Amino acid sequence: MDDDQALDAVGPRLRELRRKREVTLAELAERTGIAASTLSRLESGNRRPTLEQLLPLARAHGVTLDELVDAPQTGDPRIHLRPISCADGVTILPLTRRPGGIQAYKFILPGQRKKQEPDPKTHEGYEWTYVLNGQLRLVLGEHDMTLSPGEAAEFDTRVPHWFGAASAEPVEYLCLIGRQGQRAHVRAAPKA
Repeated sequence: MDDDQALDAVGPRLRELRRKREVTLAELAERTGIAASTLSRLESGNRRPTLEQLLPLARAHGVTLDELVDAPQTGDPRIHLRPISCADGVTILPLTRRPGGIQAYKFILPGQRKKQEPDPKTHEGYEWTYVLNGQLRLVLGEHDMTLSPGEAAEFDTRVPHWFGAASAEPVEYLCLIGRQGQRAHVRAAPKA
């Protein structure tokens, strides 16, 4: 696929992302600072997007630029791991591929207009979660909490847990999953 074809394919992808998130052109215009009429022309293919438009659109939709323009994979796939797009709009970016050790992932969840009904799950292991952007809703056992950027949670994954966006804005968080009983080593202050 050449550059022209890649840019021509962005419009339908933008429309699909916006409709999946149930966001109007006016709401997206407010979030991105791009006029609703320009957004409409971008989605219909009557206008080609610029980098200055793609950056806020990718941020608003909670996707990477590569995913937005369907960039081809380059380099060593062990280094450039491909994002995984889930049916519910969640994007998972594997950050490591080390068998037997701690696995690292970046999750991007689409924003939610209405409060979701949690469906907690369990599995073997231990998890550390750190919020980068947005508000992350974490249901952990009988606790229902909202984590903000810079906040973290650490828990045994045998406890029923569920993640979701706590607002209409997308949320990004890092997740480390290790073996059962493996714990993080936190140092609050440097040794003297």
